[in-house]
Amino acid sequence: MTSPVPNATESDLTDAPLVLVVEDYPDAREMYVEYLKFSGFRVAEARNGVEALDRAFELHPDVILMDLALPRMDGWEATRRLKTDVRTQAIPVVALTGHALAGHAEGARQAGCDVFVTKPCLPGMLVDEIRRLMRRTAEASRPA
Repeated sequence: MTSPVPNATESDLTDAPLVLVVEDYPDAREMYVEYLKFSGFRVAEARNGVEALDRAFELHPDVILMDLALPRMDGWEATRRLKTDVRTQAIPVVALTGHALAGHAEGARQAGCDVFVTKPCLPGMLVDEIRRLMRRTAEASRPA
C-alpha cells in the first residue's frame, strides 16, 4: 500500500487514507498523528468519545484508532455507537488500550472493534496493522 512519504505536500496526500486518531493524552496523540502523517496518511484527531462520534460522522475516515479509556464517553461506548449507525458501521476500528487484561480483546471485539492493539506499541507496528486492516476491508468489500 502506501509507503512513507517524507515531506509530502497537502496535494500529494489528497488520495491518502484518512485515519481518525482518538486519544485523550496529548503526547500520545501527537506521536500517533506525526508518525501516521510521515507514513503517508491524512489524519484527524479527537480527544474523547463524543468528539470521536462527531468527527467520524463529519469526515467518514477510512480507519479509526480508538483509545478505550477516554473521558466524557469511553471508547467502548463510542465504538458501539459507531458500529450501530448506518453512516459509520463499515469503518474499521482499531482498539488501542494500555490494559492488556484477559477479556479486554474479546470485549473490544464485542463492542465492534476490528483489531485490538495494546499500548505502548511501536508506531511502525501500528501502521502495519492499519494497512493489514485496510487490505482486509478492501478485499471483503469487493464483489465476488
